[in-house]
This record gives sequence, structure tokens and C-alpha cells, in this order.
Amino acid sequence: MRFLTTWQSPAGEQFVYFSQNVVEVLESHLQSDSGTEAGGILLGHVRGQHLEVLEASEPTNQDRRLRYFFERMIHGHKSLADRRWQESNGLVRYIGEWHTHPQEIPSPSSIDLNEWQVLAQDRIDRRPLLAVIVGRQNLHVELVHADGRRLEFIAE
Repeated sequence: MRFLTTWQSPAGEQFVYFSQNVVEVLESHLQSDSGTEAGGILLGHVRGQHLEVLEASEPTNQDRRLRYFFERMIHGHKSLADRRWQESNGLVRYIGEWHTHPQEIPSPSSIDLNEWQVLAQDRIDRRPLLAVIVGRQNLHVELVHADGRRLEFIAE
């Protein structure tokens, strides 16, 4: 396993836990030098301030995938989120987004930051958006609030 499952805020008051199957999905889409970006949504439990990520959707044929660009289309991803929400009586919910970068240690682009801000503002439940970028050696994990605040997590 390349990526750690538990991440914490710098002050240690908030945690994000990725289940083993989520880590496996993320690792299965590592971007090679010639590959295209991949991405999907993150589903799981909200436990107070903490997030438990249980499932990561995989790219669909409708998603736009280029070398330095990924655009998630609604098809496939939304139906998965709706299905999990209904099956769990509202306990498993949409938590956020993930996508890859062709970097060893990933960092968000201005496009990423703008898109995350829009997604955070559009959240019906008013919770911050979990944003994850998958690099070849590490993850970038952060919460994006509707008001623009960002909180980056570190591997525990």
C-alpha cells in the first residue's frame, strides 16, 4: 500500500480516514508520464468533525480525461451516490471529489481551487467539501469551505 489511510488536520482536531478499498481505487489510477487524469466522487460517513471515506467512484466513459485535465460528468457518479444514500438511510453520503495529477507530490492548480470552491458553495448540506488529489507518491487532502477557507490535512 502506497498511501496512508488516516490523515489529520495540523492541530489534530479533525481526521479523515480512507478505507482500504478507497486507497486501492486511488492507487489503481496513478497517472503515468503518458497517462490521462482520472477521478470520481468520495462517499462515506460524517462522524462529528471527522470523515470516514468508504467508497470512491471510478472514472466513467462519459468523463473528460486528458493529460492535465479531468472533468467528472454526472452520469454514473450521481446514481452511485443516490443509491448509497438510499441503501444506508442517509448515513452514506457524498463527501467530496478526487482526481489524479501527473506529479510525485500533488498540489492543486488554480482550476482545481476554483472548481472546489464552486462545489463547496453548492453543497446542500452546507458541509465543507473533501478534495483529494492523487499523486504518484502521495495524496493532497484538504477541506474546502463555502466561504473559501481551506484546511489541508497531513498523513498521520
